[in-house]
Amino acid sequence: MNNPVSLYPEHHPDAERPAYWGAVFSLALGVFGLVTAEFLPASLLTPMSADLGVSLAAAGQSVTMTAVIGGIAGPAVVVGTGRLDRRIVLLWLTGLLVASSLIAGFAQSLPVLLLARVLLGIGLGGFWAMSLSLAMRLAPERLMPRAMAIIMSGVSLATVCAAPLGAWIGATLGWRWAFLLAAAIGGVAFLAQAVTVPALPSTGATSLATIARVIRRPAIRLGLATILLAVTAHFSGFTYIRPYLEQVPHYDVEAIAGALLVFGIAGFLGNLVGGFLAERSARLAMSLAALVISASVLALGLVGAWPGVTMAALATWGLAFGAFPVSVQAYISRNAGDEAEGAGAAVLVAFQIAISSGAVLGGMIINGQGPAGVYLFAALAALLAASLTLIARTARSRTA
Repeated sequence: MNNPVSLYPEHHPDAERPAYWGAVFSLALGVFGLVTAEFLPASLLTPMSADLGVSLAAAGQSVTMTAVIGGIAGPAVVVGTGRLDRRIVLLWLTGLLVASSLIAGFAQSLPVLLLARVLLGIGLGGFWAMSLSLAMRLAPERLMPRAMAIIMSGVSLATVCAAPLGAWIGATLGWRWAFLLAAAIGGVAFLAQAVTVPALPSTGATSLATIARVIRRPAIRLGLATILLAVTAHFSGFTYIRPYLEQVPHYDVEAIAGALLVFGIAGFLGNLVGGFLAERSARLAMSLAALVISASVLALGLVGAWPGVTMAALATWGLAFGAFPVSVQAYISRNAGDEAEGAGAAVLVAFQIAISSGAVLGGMIINGQGPAGVYLFAALAALLAASLTLIARTARSRTA
């Protein structure tokens, strides 16, 4: 059950390397629990703030705390635990999900709640920084996109389920029970990982110099630049999707909930489509996903006043953005070689920078140009992301 697995394909050719699908699904369950716990406050802020006796803005810092700590913790976990068995590190990270959710569920003050969210940020950031290398070690190289798609499906399911499930539990049982449910999910994931994940001995410590070295590779820089542009485009628009839906197609609350459900379901399907395409050409899949994001948000910016167009554009946007992380992770992994954890840390930081930049830029644009203007900016940024592959290929052909 816990036979050691090496990272290096030259030691274990694909023909000899088994795929540990049980372990891959246990990682999907773990990330479902992590992302569910991350998203829960969004649907529970009102009862949380009332119960803890703080303002909505103060309670909202529980979301900010997790995001900030996650961005710092990813590289720190990779560097600080480089010589430890990755299975042990994974179990500790999942254990942090359980501990943080239990602490949040029993928190009687805002500082205690924020402590819980710090622990969750460490678990979340550490997991994302390691997810690329874990997928590479648990599946043969040719099946790595499929493994990554399965892991990422946990994110899509959490995106679809976390907010409505949290709101329902908060309304029926109280907000604390939502976090206790997240703890239970984490406990099941911990047991599943303990049973299915093989021993994964360290393949050498990763340092900040290792991360810097892997970033200097042209192919890795291309992938990171694509992430920065495409994810900035996505979050500049998605952060402000509710005011857009209220002001442009004039959706009511029920229609907005339905539209976001369509987006989430499409994102789940996009994970599967992205894995299928990335097995054939990760570079093409990455560029195609960015191109479809661009076309979708452009439709929202130009003709989103038609409710049917808006719903269709949200579906294609969700499908494309669901495919993008799987595709770009597959592309990065194929160019990272034996420095997958360093590359994974760089990918995490790029995502966090892009998420923050998208929210800030979207806010600036919406204040000056209104909701529709945000989507024209997002279309341009995503189009530039899709164009990077062509630009890089043209530059190489000219220097050849």
